Amino acid sequence: MSGRTTGSVWRQPAQVWAVAFACVVAFMGIGLVDPILPAIAESLQASPVQTELLFTSYLLVTGLAMLVTSWISSRIGAKATLLVGLGLIVVFALLCALSGSVDAIIGFRAGWGLGNALFISTALATIVGAASGGSGAAIVLYEAALGLGIAVGPLLGGLLGEMSWRGPFFGVVALMAIAFVAVLVLVRRPVDKPAPVPLSAPFRALRIPALAVLAVAALFYNVGFFVLLAFSPFPLGFGAMGIGFTFFGWGVALALTSVWVAPLLMRHLARTTVMLLTLPLLALDLVAAGLLVHDAAALVACIIVGGLLLGIMNTVLTESVMEATDLPRSVASSSYSAVRFLGGAAAPPLAALLWHLYGPTVPYVFAAASVIIAAATILLGRRALARIDAREADAADEAAAVLVGDAA
Repeated sequence: MSGRTTGSVWRQPAQVWAVAFACVVAFMGIGLVDPILPAIAESLQASPVQTELLFTSYLLVTGLAMLVTSWISSRIGAKATLLVGLGLIVVFALLCALSGSVDAIIGFRAGWGLGNALFISTALATIVGAASGGSGAAIVLYEAALGLGIAVGPLLGGLLGEMSWRGPFFGVVALMAIAFVAVLVLVRRPVDKPAPVPLSAPFRALRIPALAVLAVAALFYNVGFFVLLAFSPFPLGFGAMGIGFTFFGWGVALALTSVWVAPLLMRHLARTTVMLLTLPLLALDLVAAGLLVHDAAALVACIIVGGLLLGIMNTVLTESVMEATDLPRSVASSSYSAVRFLGGAAAPPLAALLWHLYGPTVPYVFAAASVIIAAATILLGRRALARIDAREADAADEAAAVLVGDAA
């Protein structure tokens, strides 16, 4: 590989860093409320099932809105879509902070999810389109932003949540306002206006076997992801800071494997092989979490190990979706994300309900079973995924080489 590639993952135009920073803040929003879930339940006299609906309304609207984001972006442009998304998050996060009931927060989190959908689907396509070093380098950068945001979010949420459950919401408002200004100032409008994307494009995209297989697998995988993230604060029994530090460790683990380990594995193994190795390990980790749920230290260990495995899966799935078809990246990303977020939306209240009915072990076993279904989907659909297993040297290989330091 040429010396030109070396270091390209981290040498990016200012607009790429502006969008990456906004991605960090957006993903912080996912974990920021995690440490304050028990506090919200206590302060607003809400049941765990009601409290978990804070994730459901957010993720459900995010998923459904993903189906129209490429249509919107192709008409008003990527920069305007990013700004509208960030603006909506600022408004609805502020409304959450000022709310006096859990039902109001659930509703405002839905509006937050709309902003999140507009931003996230457009941000990935923007980074991939503007980054130097090819799509593999861009996806590594995107996953680094995701990992950093998911790691810092719970820690900041715990710090602000120690003062008040409203604190994390105010924190999102401030950070998203900064991200809004960064995108406004640094992101350039493209000279060529993109071709309008039909409203039906994401639905037609899901007819493509490779994308359909990945979307269904991601739906069941996301059940495991969000049971670990959204349900675990309740059986842990920690205060806001304890939960914050736990999920900070989880996020750091996720970031490390998504940025360094996943590209290394993909250099030596087919993408489907990486997924078929990782998903059963994740299922075993979830079963262990269920069996050891009454031991806080053991549960923390299972959460951290889960982060390591989730980081690998996130990067492999994202790269697979980008390489699975010849569709515009915004269309592939939005159709795939719409399906996978629906799995995340269903998981938290189902986990809380299973906990209420059968005890804290069952939600983790349920999550493990869902992850096994994801693995079976990949296995049965492997022929449709032959394209993503192509072994030719591509941008992903180059990005991996940069990260492990073996580029010539």
